[in-house]
Formats: sequence, structure tokens, C-alpha cells
Amino acid sequence: MRRVAKELGTGTASLYRYLASKDDLLDLMLDAVAAEDGGPPAPTGDWRGDLRTLAYRSRATIHRHPWMTSLAAGRPSLGPNSLDATEHALAALDPLGFDIDVMITVVDTLHAFVRGYAIGELAQQEAVRRSGVGIQEWMDAHAPYLDKVVRAGRHPLLARVIRDAELPHAADSAERGFQLGLERLLDGWEANLPIRP
Repeated sequence: MRRVAKELGTGTASLYRYLASKDDLLDLMLDAVAAEDGGPPAPTGDWRGDLRTLAYRSRATIHRHPWMTSLAAGRPSLGPNSLDATEHALAALDPLGFDIDVMITVVDTLHAFVRGYAIGELAQQEAVRRSGVGIQEWMDAHAPYLDKVVRAGRHPLLARVIRDAELPHAADSAERGFQLGLERLLDGWEANLPIRP
């Protein structure tokens, strides 16, 4: 509250004429973020495309506003922009014949995937910033240990990841991993459609 008051050139106490608590301010901040980029676009009739767009936009928003991850995972924001975003996601699913409980679970699961993935990306970036050691440099430094893990034979599946998996070692692994995870979620929901579009 102090920081906001300072930015507005007023005293902290004066904010309480407009807001009952810091939580009210945080709710307003979340709702303002939901309005970025003009808010959600109108559903196109392509539910997969609409949810994909929502996921990529949400991920980009989290990268711009990392502070929001813990807030957005708590109680839902009830501001008009946040409600519009939820309505948009539900509207993309409505023609598919899911019952309303499945629809809101799909939306919540999509948001949880995006938040979780973005939090991992941000944590990785913070580890690089804090240590000054890039991802490839870190992997190279741990290669002798990982070689011992592979040769020990105790973790055969992990050994396959270390030896054979391309994705964890790719320069664009974060982007490709997000895309792969998102598409598998969409595939799973599509496989369970009550009505085929």
C-alpha cells in the first residue's frame, strides 16, 4: 500500500478511503492484468485454438507480472476483466456438450498447467540470474555425475532421458515443452468430448 501511495503521490491512509484492505488492491491489480492486450478475444468457434491462445497469453502475462502467480492461484478474482476472461474460456467449451462442472474443471486445469509451467520457467531464470551459471554450463558441470548415474543402472528411465531425450537439451526446450504439454491436455479433452464438433 505504501508503494502504491508513493507512486500516486499521496499518503497510505488516503488509499483506505477507496480500498478496505491490501487484498482489495491486489484484486484490482489482478483484474487490471486481465485487461491487458484488450482482454480476451471473442470465441472463434475453434475451441482448441481459443484455449491455446488463452494459454499462450496467460503464460506471457505471468512472465510480465511474476508477482501474480501466488495471487492467481488463490481465490478467484471477481473483477469485471477477470470474469470476462473466465466467460471467454467457458464460451469456447460450451458448444462441445461438456457439463458445466467439466467445463470449469477444464478451465481451472488449463490455468494450473500454465501457472505451473511459467513458475518453473521463472524459477530457472532466477537460478541463472542468482548463480551467474547458464543452463548449458550447469549441465556441463554436472555431466560427470550424470554419467555415473547412467552407468550405475539404478535409474534406467532417467538414464534414457540423459542419453536419448532431445527436448531437455534443446535450446528451445521451454517453448517446445510448453507446446507439447498443452497439446497433450487439449488431446485428452478432445478424446472425451460428448459431442464431436
